[in-house]
Amino acid sequence: MAVNIASLEPLRSFAPLGGARNSASSVPPVALPMIISDRGRRSTGKLRSVLVKSGAPSRAMVGDSGEEFAEQDASLLAIATSNQPEVQERDFTNTPYVPVYVMLPLGTINMECKLVDPAGLINQLRILKSINVDGVMIDCWWGIVEARGPQQYNWDGYKELFEIVRALKLKLQVVMSFHECGVNVGDDVHIPLPHWVIEIGSKDPDIFFTDKEGRRNQECLTWGIDAERVLRDRTAIEVYFDYMRSFRVEFEDFFKDGVITEIEIGLGPCGELRYPSYPTKHDWKYPGIGEFQCYDKYLMRSFEKIAEARGNKLWGKKPEGVGSYNSTPHETEFFCDGGAYDSYHGRFFLRWYSQVLIDHGDQVLALANLAFSGTPIAAKLSGIHWWYKTASHAAELTAGFYNSANRDGYAPIALMLKKHKTTLNFTCVELRTLDQYDEFPEALADPEGLVWQVLNAAWDVGIPVASENALPCYDRQGFSKILQNAKPYGDPDKRHLSSFTYLRLCPDLMEEHNFTEFERFVKQMHGESVQGLQHSYEVETKL
Repeated sequence: MAVNIASLEPLRSFAPLGGARNSASSVPPVALPMIISDRGRRSTGKLRSVLVKSGAPSRAMVGDSGEEFAEQDASLLAIATSNQPEVQERDFTNTPYVPVYVMLPLGTINMECKLVDPAGLINQLRILKSINVDGVMIDCWWGIVEARGPQQYNWDGYKELFEIVRALKLKLQVVMSFHECGVNVGDDVHIPLPHWVIEIGSKDPDIFFTDKEGRRNQECLTWGIDAERVLRDRTAIEVYFDYMRSFRVEFEDFFKDGVITEIEIGLGPCGELRYPSYPTKHDWKYPGIGEFQCYDKYLMRSFEKIAEARGNKLWGKKPEGVGSYNSTPHETEFFCDGGAYDSYHGRFFLRWYSQVLIDHGDQVLALANLAFSGTPIAAKLSGIHWWYKTASHAAELTAGFYNSANRDGYAPIALMLKKHKTTLNFTCVELRTLDQYDEFPEALADPEGLVWQVLNAAWDVGIPVASENALPCYDRQGFSKILQNAKPYGDPDKRHLSSFTYLRLCPDLMEEHNFTEFERFVKQMHGESVQGLQHSYEVETKL
């Protein structure tokens, strides 16, 4: 339908969809407390109404023998929290202003690059604008825009959407999404890679990430072809750059007007800088350790050359005893306490494996800065918190984060991002360690410890940190945890998130009770008083 842009005025009063109901009932009943983010992904899970006093989480490690240690930790946490007085909610009035964005639905733009239901979207954007949300985030899918053929770009639906956003005086965070959507938990649409890329892959399947059993993952391209001219005489890096440059030229006016405030660069599966180590399409289930994804011929050739250059050709072989997707660390010879991950060969392999990840980010972000000169760029890291309290950190290792007990795997990534003046966007800021023990004690997870480590790694090198929630969040307890991480209490350096993006716009969010809590959260992120908010909201909805 045609939309009269000039008629779009911000809404001054409204009634959210649906009646009030308990926000907990809107969370899916099956608890999967995993961090598979929702860019083509969304984790599902349930949040318990437990308020844990915040503080600097410990990185203390426990053994890999599993449930006995987890049960002891859970018992100690339960005793500690039960003996604490009820924590009074912190007043965020006059704290630093943190912009709040809202992710648009995955299917906002269809496969023909047309805007779906513009009238309905306009109504929802007006409602968001009425509570002073700063803007929205949208994925620009490679599989939609360059679907017709190499360098044949179609931006039509995005043009219409951006015009609406500008008319409503909202801002835009835009994601360059070079991955497949529809293969992860919570995906409600399917957007594959461009068909011409899939055709190339049918003849050369090694352009995709490959596990040790030889199974291919078409979610994104292996970093082994970043410098290989296998995509119709272009390298993967050149394909990404041409796409970004086309976007910049097409939407130059939105950059000049300041409507586009940030570009997030997709660097791997789900848009995140990581290997696709825990794909549900290969029957991975939480809290499996995942598998290494470097067995395509391009990456293996690189590994063998590096081993030979080091004077030990035998080191260019696959690590052994690594288990399978759903193994636990103590079931494997590689990841168990004292395992081969800490041997000479294990360290050599893990250094190479993690460096490939960093090098990929380094190359793509260098070109992103060329394409989007003058506009802030961001890169996303996933919050892989399961097995964090073991010595090997197995799930992080298979994902490419060399963050074992005796090594900080996030500091080198932060330094690479600093080199390109890139914001680090991190997930799982709403998760509580106690909830993870309650649901999956055997996973030895510690999301609070992980968040503390990653945020400080970025802040220590002086780069901005942004974040988003990983699970659906509609209640005050979840929002309170986000606020605690967004604006750490008592920090002498007064550090805080540069922005927060809420995942995502949906009917549940627009229900009256949930939306009231969200409006309250937005005000707190903006450093405004929330006194009397409930009363004013009730009056407004009766107009």
